[in-house]
Amino acid sequence: KRLRPVLLIHGGAGRHAMTIAQATCLEGALAEGHRLLMAGVPALSVVEEAIRLLEGSGLFNAGRGSNHQLDGVRRMDASIMEGRELRAGAVASIEGIIHPVTAARLVMEKTAHVLLVGKSATRFANYFGLERAPRPRRSLVAQPKQLRPAAGVSQTLRLHQAIVRTGHLRAKSLGKETVGAVALDLTGTVTAGASTGGVDVMLPGRVGDTPLIGCGVYADNEAGAVSMTGLGESIIRVAVAKEIADGLASGLSPVAAANRVLRKVVERVQGAAGVLVLSPDGRCTIRHSTPHMIAGIIGPDGRAIVRDRFA
Repeated sequence: KRLRPVLLIHGGAGRHAMTIAQATCLEGALAEGHRLLMAGVPALSVVEEAIRLLEGSGLFNAGRGSNHQLDGVRRMDASIMEGRELRAGAVASIEGIIHPVTAARLVMEKTAHVLLVGKSATRFANYFGLERAPRPRRSLVAQPKQLRPAAGVSQTLRLHQAIVRTGHLRAKSLGKETVGAVALDLTGTVTAGASTGGVDVMLPGRVGDTPLIGCGVYADNEAGAVSMTGLGESIIRVAVAKEIADGLASGLSPVAAANRVLRKVVERVQGAAGVLVLSPDGRCTIRHSTPHMIAGIIGPDGRAIVRDRFA
């Protein structure tokens, strides 16, 4: 029986409805991914290319559109994993490039490691000549009054104390979110990837679920592929991607596996998340516990479906 390639992509789960520009971008990425899959391109390359298109658009919280942290710097995370040999690569707190997902793939293919972080990840990306982002003006992002530093107090210390005291980071976390993709190719290999600029008004050094294999992404040809978005801290605490993949491996359908774990995120850690789930036989679902999830799917018939609300 000939396999039927499938591609799912997302532009984040949160409070915001999808814009026309975002819908057009997702449709374009799905169409290009479908063309590549039908031409026999491996799922690994298709997932990378789909995410690169979203990173490069500036319309999502990834690549060009990434959030600034409290010190005014964009630090980004990304990961990618393929299911045939369980290979994976990731970067965290990388700066100054447009396509962190490509840096993640290079970590997977050019090193013996899985995750590189911070300035070392940035130097690694520069060594391979990845496209640089324009240097931003270094200034603090707009801050609520309660987070503005008082005279004579260390700005960083003041901001740390204010966030801990007010819970502002938790309140701000459902803005525009991570981008990601999962794909099944003609050989039966599944791949998952994700890329993000983090949450709004986050502390420098904060790392969410996106670059953590088993939390933000997971792919295994014997189970399926999963790409997450949402409140990263809650996703990490439940190790959501691996738990959903384990559900698939135990015989659950994509819908059942996703719903079970998303309920756990809400009930056990008061979190919120959205997910793309794809099984090795091509069954798939898009689920979220947030008000919106910007996402889409395209199958062998080439018909793209893009929405910002799913069951």
